[in-house]
Amino acid sequence: MKTRQVVIIGLLSLLTVSLWAQKETPPAGGTPKDFNLPQKKVVTLPNGLSGTMISYGKVPKVNIRVIIRTGNIDESSSQIWLADLAGEFLKEGTKTRTAQDLAKAAASMGGSIDVATGSDQVFITGEVLSEFGPDFIKLIGDMLQNPAFPSSELERLKNNLVRQLTVQRSEPSGLASEKFSQVMFGNHPYGRYFPTEEMVNSFTIDHVKEFYDKNYGAKRTSVYVVGVFDAKAVEKTLAEVFGTWKEGTAATQNPPKMSSSRAIYLIDRPGASQSTIYMGLPVIDPSHPDYLALTVMNSMLGGSFGSRITSNIRENKGYTYSPRSTVSVRYRSAYWAEVADVTTDVTGASIKEILFEINRLQNEVPDKEELDGIKNYLAGTFVLQNSSPAGIANQLSFLSLHGLPDTYLTNYVKNVYAIAPEEISKMVKSYIRDSDIAIVIVGDIKKIKKQVETYGKVIQ
Repeated sequence: MKTRQVVIIGLLSLLTVSLWAQKETPPAGGTPKDFNLPQKKVVTLPNGLSGTMISYGKVPKVNIRVIIRTGNIDESSSQIWLADLAGEFLKEGTKTRTAQDLAKAAASMGGSIDVATGSDQVFITGEVLSEFGPDFIKLIGDMLQNPAFPSSELERLKNNLVRQLTVQRSEPSGLASEKFSQVMFGNHPYGRYFPTEEMVNSFTIDHVKEFYDKNYGAKRTSVYVVGVFDAKAVEKTLAEVFGTWKEGTAATQNPPKMSSSRAIYLIDRPGASQSTIYMGLPVIDPSHPDYLALTVMNSMLGGSFGSRITSNIRENKGYTYSPRSTVSVRYRSAYWAEVADVTTDVTGASIKEILFEINRLQNEVPDKEELDGIKNYLAGTFVLQNSSPAGIANQLSFLSLHGLPDTYLTNYVKNVYAIAPEEISKMVKSYIRDSDIAIVIVGDIKKIKKQVETYGKVIQ
């Protein structure tokens, strides 16, 4: 019996090896489909607040996202992170509810309230059971219109910011991001990355209230309701809750004047075993007709796992584990950047290979098969991004910030697949110009300076 079992196991093993040894071409993917934006209803209140409602899905939940067009863009040079502090205070209670009351109320609806502050927008978001959609809107409306700003919480919230500051400034990525932002944006609010500890400690309740009074109001606010909900009840609630809110001021229109040139900015981190590299330059923002082609080019160059730079310095050379490139956008501005943490001894070699891949894509038109792989990747991730209420709300808020039509979404897949290989090389030539690429490196200067000085003027 034992011998028979051994024979059977042996035969099965041989069969398994044989099957694995047969290399078969995987079946072709399905025909890509354009994204169909579900029907939406948009209402605009007399005070300027806009509400967008989209019925989506069958799960009895609704995603509610309130976006206010303010953030770090509205800070002065002595107020860095004041917008963040004001956003944190929104969760600390209203004139009739404590912070605990707000949290319990949201939990009783099957969700929670999140507040996040960015460069151009403050996001108040949550997802609750469908039957509580109107009640959740009322809860957020109370937070926005009747913040208590309890002075008893000021020191705690400032201490939290100081701790965040300390942690982020202790990390090489934080130091590199700060310097790179300064190089890209200069003294514009987008370029003021970190406050000082003294600045945070100087903030008062009056500073917070003044920031709120100047920058919060109906005219700057958009509400997105996506999921399963009672449309009539939601529309009625929006009017009742926000209809009497102050109009406030229009959103700030202050795009930066960006520029860069080839230079090496070194930040010393003695004894570091790795160098953190940020290298890039200003590019076009989403309102430009070339923006979509630029994002496809970015995905091929360094913005996907199968990209050229990743294949070169990760797979082939082993210089780094997770390099990436990105097109980082703000209102009417953007930059392209390649980011990588590389072994100290190959800092210069990594820069050489990154520049090599940029030059190669400038001068050699990619083949159709490579580009088709990138297109399939982008089309697939785009579908995934739009497969949830939160994803749809995100996309709609992106359109609103950058002034884009709905066709940007509905024609996205079609337009991605229409991009020809020649356009990719054109994008690199037009927008990733060697002479304008600024390079920021955080690492051990003694070990890396000689490696990198041939790539531009060194600034310490």
